[in-house]
Amino acid sequence: MPIEYFGLKQISGPLIVLEGVENASYEEVVEIKIDENTKKVGRIIEIHGDKAIIQVFQGTEDMSLTNTSIKLTGKPMEIGLSEDLLGRTLNGIGKPIDGLGNIYSEKKVSINGKPLNPVAREYPRNFIQTGISAIDGLVTLIRGQKLPIFSGNGLPHDQLAAQIIRQATLGSDSNEKFAVVFAAMGIKNDVADFFRKTFEESGVSSHVVMLLNLASDPVVERIITPRAALTIAEYLAYEKGMNILVILSDITTYCEALREISSSKGEIPSRKGYPGYLYSDLASMYERAGIVQGGKGSVTQIPILTMPNDDITHPIPDLTGYITEGQIVLEKRLHQQNVYPPVNVLPSLSRLMKDGVGEGFTREDHQALANQLFSSYAHVGEVRDLASVIGEEELSDVDKLYIMFGKAFENQFIKQTKFENRDIEHTLELGWKILGILPREELDRIDTVFLDKYYTSNKE
Repeated sequence: MPIEYFGLKQISGPLIVLEGVENASYEEVVEIKIDENTKKVGRIIEIHGDKAIIQVFQGTEDMSLTNTSIKLTGKPMEIGLSEDLLGRTLNGIGKPIDGLGNIYSEKKVSINGKPLNPVAREYPRNFIQTGISAIDGLVTLIRGQKLPIFSGNGLPHDQLAAQIIRQATLGSDSNEKFAVVFAAMGIKNDVADFFRKTFEESGVSSHVVMLLNLASDPVVERIITPRAALTIAEYLAYEKGMNILVILSDITTYCEALREISSSKGEIPSRKGYPGYLYSDLASMYERAGIVQGGKGSVTQIPILTMPNDDITHPIPDLTGYITEGQIVLEKRLHQQNVYPPVNVLPSLSRLMKDGVGEGFTREDHQALANQLFSSYAHVGEVRDLASVIGEEELSDVDKLYIMFGKAFENQFIKQTKFENRDIEHTLELGWKILGILPREELDRIDTVFLDKYYTSNKE
């Protein structure tokens, strides 16, 4: 029979300290009762002798040292799992908030997940089509990959996330099951309404599980949200054989919640005040993407983070870059030029792209075309710098063509509307059309076989 403890030793922000505890476990869930009326849930995050430090998910505002009783459950934080989760909206700890009633779960599983044995991982190969040329053509998302989006304040990462959820598929010739798990952390009510309305109007709600942690919700809940989302994704992927795309937004608010809790615990801060274990904490989430050998399903991650002060060397993007397999970088210059999505392709990278494109996956010329577009656009930057010094009129004829190519690349290839869904064939053909602005002899990254087959001069 579980023991009930009355009274607290200390209250500090979202944390409480319980004294005289016996047989408590790290990560154990506790039931909290306040004045015999209000019930809350907490989780043990530290144990020192007979003292336990507990995170309270619903906040500690109405708690005092004398009006609170606590009961240990003997279990870690769990979430109920069922295929009925598809099409539902949950709060940050996995409870339904859409007014459609309870979800009858097949099983309950710890949100901490089970680490994948590296030997049991299958190398990611097949691509996921997002319908966005800048991603599909140049920073291709591969099934089982973790590919973050680095954004900044005021950039349209929410609109980009919604577009990816609306349009993402495994390709027109695939009959495999596909679904999306979307977790939003620390968002405002109007942003939450935007996502709800977008998914309902586009008809994709039936294959989306949405977890919403609002800015007004307790900070502690923010720590649980991404892990609850990943637990749902792992269940649908590895037990139900589905290919799951997980979108986590915004990782920066998650890290700030982690910093706030770390500060409340009195831990010694590291870079920018974040806890020293930020790297391992992020890795414990990101590494839950992958494919298990012999299984049908996969978990693919797109974490979205806003870079504080647009600083890509800030600890959050810096550590994320070490763990993940590339990044998609959004840029303010393109956004100010009314280019959507404002993807700066030069610092963007998909390290697994080379193994998931080409013949048998997308098209034989895909990798060569992407290499040439990268190379030519990089040269555009050099030409623009030169033109700013000597004037565009003094440029050589070839350099003037590069200026034309740069404008076409940004305004035709990267730029598309928020509801424009381009298949991979359209993206590749558009790339060749824009390369046609340049002379054939400038295309030194493409094999002559592909040039003979696909290249057409187009200087108009």
